[in-house]
Amino acid sequence: MSDRDETGAAWRLAPSSYAAGREVEFALPEAPASRYLTMRDGCRIAVDVWRPEGAAGPVPAILILTPYYRRFRLVEGGQGDAIPNAGKFVRHLVPRGYAVVVVDVRGTGASFGTRDSFRSPREREDSAEITDWVVAQPWSDGQVGATGISYPGAASDFLASTGHPAVKAIAPLFAVWDTYADNYYPGGIQLKQLAKSYDDLMVAMDHDRRDLLRNYVYYANPDLAGPHPVDEDADGSLLAAALREHAGNFRQPDFMAEFRFREDPLPYDAGFSSDSFSPYSVGAGIRPDVAVLAVSGWMDGAGYANGAISRFLTLRDNPVHLILGPWDHGARCNVSPWRREQTPEFDLLGAVLRFFDHYLLRRDTGLDREAPVHFFSLHAEAWRAAESWPPVETAQRLYLAAEGALADAPGAAGQDAAQADFAWGSGDGTRYERIAGINSTTYYPDWGQRQAGLLGWSSAPLPQDMELAGHGLADLWLESSEPDAALFVYLSEVEADGTVRYVTEGLLRALHRQESPAPDSYRTTWPFRSFSRADAAPLVAGEATRLRIPLLPTAWVFRQGSRIRLSLSGADADHAAQVPHGRPPRLTLLRGGERASALELPLRPCA
Repeated sequence: MSDRDETGAAWRLAPSSYAAGREVEFALPEAPASRYLTMRDGCRIAVDVWRPEGAAGPVPAILILTPYYRRFRLVEGGQGDAIPNAGKFVRHLVPRGYAVVVVDVRGTGASFGTRDSFRSPREREDSAEITDWVVAQPWSDGQVGATGISYPGAASDFLASTGHPAVKAIAPLFAVWDTYADNYYPGGIQLKQLAKSYDDLMVAMDHDRRDLLRNYVYYANPDLAGPHPVDEDADGSLLAAALREHAGNFRQPDFMAEFRFREDPLPYDAGFSSDSFSPYSVGAGIRPDVAVLAVSGWMDGAGYANGAISRFLTLRDNPVHLILGPWDHGARCNVSPWRREQTPEFDLLGAVLRFFDHYLLRRDTGLDREAPVHFFSLHAEAWRAAESWPPVETAQRLYLAAEGALADAPGAAGQDAAQADFAWGSGDGTRYERIAGINSTTYYPDWGQRQAGLLGWSSAPLPQDMELAGHGLADLWLESSEPDAALFVYLSEVEADGTVRYVTEGLLRALHRQESPAPDSYRTTWPFRSFSRADAAPLVAGEATRLRIPLLPTAWVFRQGSRIRLSLSGADADHAAQVPHGRPPRLTLLRGGERASALELPLRPCA
C-alpha cells in the first residue's frame, strides 16, 4: 500500500494536488551567491543565497541553519548532489518564488568558530543576526521562514523564539522539542550508541575527514570533497583556517554524559543545562502570529513524534499544523509492513510549499479550511484528519491476568515474574538506527522471534477491527529486587495466522517514576516527568510500586481475529545502557485485586 496523501479522505485538497496545480514561475540558478557574515563576537558565518532567477521584485526568504554543510565542493569533473541536506528545499522552493538561505552554523562547514554545545544558544543568537542581514537585502520582501529536517528543524524553533519580527512561519520537520527526553534519554534511559554515532559523524564533517564521512550512506559519494569555500575565498585559505578552529569543538559522548538529569546544570556553568539546547525552554519567545508546521513519523527515533505533538499542544495560540506519517527519521523510509514502496510517496515538499505559500505569499491555498491534524493509520494504510490531539480521547483498559492473558476485568490477585536479561536486545532494524545515521530500510523483521522469550500477556481474538490512535499506557504495579530498573514495554499485534507485528513501545527508568503536572512550556497528553535530580527516587527492593509508562504514539488498526500483546523487558542491550549496572533485577508484575496492572489503549471500532 502507499502513503500517498490520496489514501483516505483526510484532506479537502491533498498536498500533492495543491503542488500539481502550483505554477513554477522562475528558474534555479546554477550556483548560489556565497559569503561570510560577521557576527557580534567577530565570528564569520558562511551563507549561501539561492535566489529565483527571473523574479522582478523582492521575495520572502527561507532559512536553513545546518551543521551538515550548506554545500559540498565536488572534485574536478565530479558528479553528484553538492547539497544533499538542503537540496530538496532549494530545488523545490526557489523556482516557486522563494530565496533560500543555507547557513553553516558556527563551528561547522566553512564557518569559523567552535561548537560549545549541541544546538548551542550562540547559534540561536546568530540566527537572529543572520535574519537582520537577510531582511536588509534589496531582494528581501521583509518576511522570513525557516525549515529543515532534524537539527535544522529545531534551529527553526530557536530562530522563531528570538521573537524576530520578520519571522512569520517555521516548518520544523522531524525535530525534537526536548533534546533530553525526545532524543538522548527517553524515559530517563541513556541511549548508549547515539552520542558516539553522532560524534563520529561530526568529527568526519567538522574535521573534513572524508575517509570517515564515506561510512555514512548519505555522504558515500567519493566525489564529495569537503565543505565548499565562500566566493571570497578563492584559494581556500579561509576555509582551512575555519577547519583548524573546528578542532576545538565539543565531543558529544563527553558532553551528553554531563546531563544525567534533565535541567541539571553543568558543573562549570550554572546557567547551562539540557534545556539550553531544547526548544521548549525558549518556546515562550515564539510570537503567537508565527505559523508552525510540525512533522514527524511513527518510527522517528525514541521520541521525535512526541516532540512534534508537544510543539502542537504547547503553541496552542499559534496557527499550528501537525502531520504524523508512517516514516522513520527524516522520512527516509515508509516503515509500514504493507508498504508498496520503501521510499515514501507522500508529497512532503508539497505540504511544505503549501504552508509557506499560505503564510508568506498569502495565497488562498485552502490550508485554513483543513483540519489541523493529519495522521496515517498503519494496517488501515490510510490518512486520517482530526481537530485536536489525541484523536481518540477515551481509552479501553485491559488487565494483566493469569496464564498470560489480557482481560476486560481485573480478576483475582496474582503475579508474574522474570529476571531481567541484560543480553536481550530489540535488534538492528528498529526505530533507533536511523536517528543514529544508520541506513535501516526494513523495520522489526524478526520481531516475532525476539519478543517470544519476554514476559507477556495477550488478549482474546478481537471480534472486529479496532483502531489505536494516540498514546497507549502501561499502568503497572511492580516489585524489583534492585533499587532501580529500566523498563521496556512493547505492544504487538498477533495476527490470526500467528504473525507478530511490532506496533510501538514505551520505556522508563524506575528512578524517574514520579509524575508531575506538565508546565505551560511543555504540554503533553501523556504522563509528564521532570527527570530532575530532585524528583528521582530509588525503589525499595521488594516493595510494590505503581509506574505508568506511556507508549510512543502511533495509529494502527488491529484486525478482527488478531490478539493484542503486551511484553516486558528489563533491558535492550542493542540500544540502551544497563540499569542498574551489572545487577539485573528480578521484576515481579502484580495483577488483579487492589494492585491490578493494566494496559490502556485509545481504541475505537473501525467504521
